[in-house]
Amino acid sequence: MHPYPHLYEASAEGAPADIIQVTSPGLPTLATTPPPQFDGPEGTWSPETLLCASIADCLILTFRAVARASKFEWHRISCRTEGTLEKAEGGSRFTRFVSHVALHVPAGTDAARARTLLEKSEHGCLVANSLTGKRELVAEIIEI
Repeated sequence: MHPYPHLYEASAEGAPADIIQVTSPGLPTLATTPPPQFDGPEGTWSPETLLCASIADCLILTFRAVARASKFEWHRISCRTEGTLEKAEGGSRFTRFVSHVALHVPAGTDAARARTLLEKSEHGCLVANSLTGKRELVAEIIEI
């Protein structure tokens, strides 16, 4: 890992009623619009869905590092994060994030240990740690 601080850069550009183009050096461009809840079209990424995706992605990447450091064997992981946006003092804000994780492990794996590593990963997710909404982890351990 590179020494801190780390710097990340992203830009967005658009015109009235256009799709917004989100860019970052060396990465593919993403098209975004307001979500349907704000009268945007279906089928396009929005800042709200990108935030939830960032939490899900960060949780999985954190789990990879935690599992590797713990010498924990696993086959596959998936995470779906739901964010609740509500009116709050000072405007709208995300008040809650629920991450639903399915972890596929070899038969005979200690499920309690797997759950502990998932909880450690959820607590270590730097994206979620940067937010103020309450967090919940719903974990399913699947032996295959």
